[in-house]
Amino acid sequence: MNTQLMLDYLADLSANNQREWYHAHRAENRMASAQFEELVQALMCRIGAFDGSVLEHAPKDLTFKLVRDTRFSHDKSPYNPAFRAHISSRGKLPVPVGYYLMVKPGDLSFLGGGLFADMFKDATAMVRDYISQNGEEWAQIIGAPDFRKHFSVQGTALKNVPAGYEKDHPQAAFLKFKSWYLEYPIKDAELADGEAFLAKAAAIFRLMKPFNDYLNRALAGFQMPARS
Repeated sequence: MNTQLMLDYLADLSANNQREWYHAHRAENRMASAQFEELVQALMCRIGAFDGSVLEHAPKDLTFKLVRDTRFSHDKSPYNPAFRAHISSRGKLPVPVGYYLMVKPGDLSFLGGGLFADMFKDATAMVRDYISQNGEEWAQIIGAPDFRKHFSVQGTALKNVPAGYEKDHPQAAFLKFKSWYLEYPIKDAELADGEAFLAKAAAIFRLMKPFNDYLNRALAGFQMPARS
């Protein structure tokens, strides 16, 4: 796969974030998108070696559009110059949690895992309840040396432990969270060698798997809200 072609197209889109430019360069978009889907396919195969649940989908069903929803944003740029994919047993739905890839030039690419969705209050409550009841296992996962070497748990958080939970719980800091996710930064130079990047990404995602598995146990039975 040609990772440089992806980065070059996205850099050009970032510098020319206009509908006219986008539509005039559809051929470049198709070529870069095809390379990204090839990357996602190869990454799925690597992940499948330790998590076979991700092999059910076609790469194009795991990727997100470049078009932005600007209705409620001060930034009216029509496109997000980044290739993104969420690889999980149910595709790009946020639950079950899986393995997230964002390719964005300027050393802004990253590998992600965990629950990013602040807007799903039921999911937040399910994870809080599970951490409250299984705090020791949580501590073991996030306290593992390899985990601490590569990640720190991120997410928006309340100022105080919410009502209904012990304020002196050993995991009180994480009961404040509304999302629990990981981000591992990737520099542009690391994407230059596609095979080397695939090996590194697979290794990082393997380290994330216990964290994802924990959250998915917490989210067992969660139903995505119906569209109104």
